[in-house]
Amino acid sequence: MTGLRMGTAAGRWVLLATVLGSGIVMVDATVVNVALPHIAADLGGGFGDLQWVVNAYTLTLASLILLGGSLGDHFGRRKVFVLGVVWFALASIACGLAPSIEVLIVARALQGVGGALLTPGSLALISAAFASGDRGAAVGAWSGLGGIAGAIGPFLGGALVEWNWRAAFLINVPLAAFVIAVTLLRVPESRDPSASRRLDVGGAVLTVVGLGALTFGLTELGNRGASPAAVVSVGGGLVALVVFVLVEQRSSHPLMSPKLFADRNFGVANAVTLLIYGALGAVFLLLVLQLQTVSGFSPVAAGTALLPFTIVMLLFSSRAGALSGRIGPRLPMTVGPVLAGLGLLLMLRIGEDASWVFDVAPAALVFGAGMVLVVAPLTATVLDAAPEHMAGSASGVNNAVARAGGLLAVAVLPGVAGISGNDYADPAAFSAGFHTAVVISAVLMVAAAVLAAIGIRRAPARSDERMAVENCTHCAITGLPAHPAAETR
Repeated sequence: MTGLRMGTAAGRWVLLATVLGSGIVMVDATVVNVALPHIAADLGGGFGDLQWVVNAYTLTLASLILLGGSLGDHFGRRKVFVLGVVWFALASIACGLAPSIEVLIVARALQGVGGALLTPGSLALISAAFASGDRGAAVGAWSGLGGIAGAIGPFLGGALVEWNWRAAFLINVPLAAFVIAVTLLRVPESRDPSASRRLDVGGAVLTVVGLGALTFGLTELGNRGASPAAVVSVGGGLVALVVFVLVEQRSSHPLMSPKLFADRNFGVANAVTLLIYGALGAVFLLLVLQLQTVSGFSPVAAGTALLPFTIVMLLFSSRAGALSGRIGPRLPMTVGPVLAGLGLLLMLRIGEDASWVFDVAPAALVFGAGMVLVVAPLTATVLDAAPEHMAGSASGVNNAVARAGGLLAVAVLPGVAGISGNDYADPAAFSAGFHTAVVISAVLMVAAAVLAAIGIRRAPARSDERMAVENCTHCAITGLPAHPAAETR
């Protein structure tokens, strides 16, 4: 059952399983932001608790996604993918039944572990199952169908939240059961015979400790000021991340190969990724709260407010990728963030009497136009900076950086903007903080543009398969996909 072709029944089953598997992760990420006001009303807690409902998931996902890819290469991608889906479903049940905000935070962290196991396997299974001539088309189909799932998710999620926020988590269970059945029955197993026999468990632990301590410290600094615990936590997190870099340099089987950063474009592209996805993570969290708390939007209306953004990404990502291929990545990566920053500044119009037609939609369209210019060339630059045999590692690193950017921004930016405590329930206080956060996010976008203009060099021509991945239509929401190409570790 290897060497599948597009258009065959066997190929369609593999696409169905992988799209739905990654889709439940995408939809869950969208729905949780919409559900936060309802979670707070039911379980209590301050804004810091709501930050952790988001960040507990992102922390474990960002920290463990590279290890998840390695586990699939070693023990079987289908096996680890199914394990991830089962884990995600069980954690979703725990989220849906959580009796307190503290239990929900722990369950969200467990959800992230499941996401880290299944996300890398989604594209890896496609790469291993399809014939080389059809692989690029299969990846492109995965990307497009995933984008459609991202567009449908807010409608479904918002409706579930309006009924009961717990249903937004429990809906994952029947979807996961279907994915598991299809995968076990229709998706072939595969592994990487060239993968190292050893796993970089030490590197994974240092990543979790470093990002976890840094996130905790930054969140505490924003909500309670410079307490000894917060300062020590930030310092400890930075030390752990420095030790992680040193360990990776000496490891024979690193999660994050230092060789990748020898290429200037790779380092600059990841720095740009950190800034852009940091701004995205903060805005996507705060906007849905602003729309519900201040503007009076329903969960469905708030969840679908950025639908113009998604539509622009779906319609024009391929064309932006082709443009980048002709003129090089530097100009789109410079103009795109500036345009996205202008879209963010238009969100300053979103207040108490905001209109979706006149205030939200124009901002979403300009924001989407900017992001559609930058996402494809950014992905292409990351992939082209790496040797072909390290493309999977390069994309995995960039995926982790994107998620870490959102993680750290959600931890620190609300506090810097003055949002803390019960401000999420105070329209005047939250709106002031939201507008400050939007300006800061726009500044991050401009900083990314300046960095790209100075640091990015024209990349070489891309292969068809890399172009299929670079045209990912939903990367701006979920982070860049783990590239399916084989790699050496």
